[in-house]
Amino acid sequence: MRGLARREFCLVLLRRMADTRPDLVADALTRLGADRAEARAAHRRWQSLRHAPRGPRGLSLHTAVLGPPARRDEARTGDLTLAVHRWPLPLWPHLLWEVLADPGGSVLAEQLVRAPGSPVPPASAGLLVWEHVVADVAALPGAAGVDPGVPPRWEVRLPDGTRAAFVWGLLQQVHAPA
Repeated sequence: MRGLARREFCLVLLRRMADTRPDLVADALTRLGADRAEARAAHRRWQSLRHAPRGPRGLSLHTAVLGPPARRDEARTGDLTLAVHRWPLPLWPHLLWEVLADPGGSVLAEQLVRAPGSPVPPASAGLLVWEHVVADVAALPGAAGVDPGVPPRWEVRLPDGTRAAFVWGLLQQVHAPA
């Protein structure tokens, strides 16, 4: 593997998803025409780029790998204006990879988000693994986000006790109330 592009970036994201959904990751590798060795190589390349002393950092790294964003917006948090960049990825055509960066280009958050015009039904009709994103489930009445303390992971708890577990913003598992 020489470099990284959007396809290989999908392989990088799959690395963490394999912890919870190895079945879906195996199917995704087949759809991408990749194997586990190629996925490991993509992950190693991504890590070496992230930690290279003279390599691009933050938002610049994402742009170097993913190219120019398909969408760029601004979001205000208090008196700070943040840049919101979004890229389509080949594995999830109904989603976009979103990077939230401060004015200096440091990445504050990164995750998969719903693309405009997505055909996925609302989460109120039932939670769909590998279809719904954090914002879909967090918008349900009484939903509460829980940060498990691991950067690519997130959890949303629903009033009935259901727990929805996410990796990189994409729903991985739904745990029914005990």
